[in-house]
Amino acid sequence: MYTLVFATNNQHKVDEIQSLVGKDFHIIPLKEAGINIDIPEPHDNLKDNAAEKARTIHALTQKNCFSEDTGLEIDFLNGAPGVKSARYAGEDRDFQANIDKVLHELNNTTNRAAQFRTVICLIWENKEYYFEGLCKGTITTVMHGEKGFGYDPIFIPGGSTKSFAAMTMDEKNSFSHRQKAVTQLFSFLKGL
Repeated sequence: MYTLVFATNNQHKVDEIQSLVGKDFHIIPLKEAGINIDIPEPHDNLKDNAAEKARTIHALTQKNCFSEDTGLEIDFLNGAPGVKSARYAGEDRDFQANIDKVLHELNNTTNRAAQFRTVICLIWENKEYYFEGLCKGTITTVMHGEKGFGYDPIFIPGGSTKSFAAMTMDEKNSFSHRQKAVTQLFSFLKGL
């Protein structure tokens, strides 16, 4: 079994990715790796933020690691909240406030097309690799479902009538942007 440090303390993300990779890999969050810092995300794009996080963790641990940055990109808002998704309504990462802000900004439009995009940066044996996953869908007018996290209650992936927050983990994984990027990541690792 391989161990990989995942540059997050978001247990929802750890659980989601662990459910995708199975028993060949053990995913360790920052807390379990003994790291208690908030890594800045100073860049204006997902790739550079993912790289910043992975490089920081690699410098601290010298271990194989990966990070991801995910953004919700809404057509009507010219790609916002995008790289600012976690802090869209303020620096305290309040996802209810973020959801309320998005719903307010889309209140008078029928153009509710959006996509989730995930970029993963892997540092394996001191080399960097990148993987990307997309999930196109629409933003609802009200919240649906109790599962998931972040914007899941207001995002319905194309090909479904349920929001991510109304799906089981297996259902969500069949559509998920993160799943697509993680599948590429672990296909790469298994080929090494």
